[in-house]
Amino acid sequence: MNETTERDARHLARMLRKKAVMDERIANSPNECGLLLVLSGNGKGKSSSAFGMLARAMGHGLQCGVVQFIKGRNSTGEEMFFRRFPEQVRYHVMGEGFTWETQDRQRDIAAAEAAWDVSRQLMSDPAIGLVVLDELNIALKHGYLDLDTVLHDLQARPPMQHVIVTGRGAKPELIELADTVTEMGVVKHAFQAGIRAQKGIEL
Repeated sequence: MNETTERDARHLARMLRKKAVMDERIANSPNECGLLLVLSGNGKGKSSSAFGMLARAMGHGLQCGVVQFIKGRNSTGEEMFFRRFPEQVRYHVMGEGFTWETQDRQRDIAAAEAAWDVSRQLMSDPAIGLVVLDELNIALKHGYLDLDTVLHDLQARPPMQHVIVTGRGAKPELIELADTVTEMGVVKHAFQAGIRAQKGIEL
């Protein structure tokens, strides 16, 4: 038996063992339910990941909703794209721009509360399979919304409805409640080299 044949045989043995483990884990996970996913961290890609899952859900025919809490002053590529499917996506841009641009806390609070009213409506509709709450973490971080109210409403949603929450600085209580949490870290970012946000990448 030559080296290549031996390596292939070892690989096959490892994959057979791995398949047995994975098959057992899948067999022991028969349940389906609505998930709460939290995408946080300082790295790029939180909203991008959420909108990728939104596209995935649409591909399976799910009715979806989007509420954007902070973004809003300028239209984004994802907004322009998903608004092409009004029969499947209820898209709500409720923010008034980044907090360092608005510079008006009371106005930001009012905008966040209005956005949460819309979010609550979406999360009370069992026909909606997935809701994206983009930058909700930022609104919670700045105290624009009551955390206990948000947690209560998230738990009161229909049992098969998925919710994705994005934004930096996710609250520990929200992380505890969530089913899946991803913390995105920064390794390198073009903005650090003086390259501005560009269409198709950040916008």
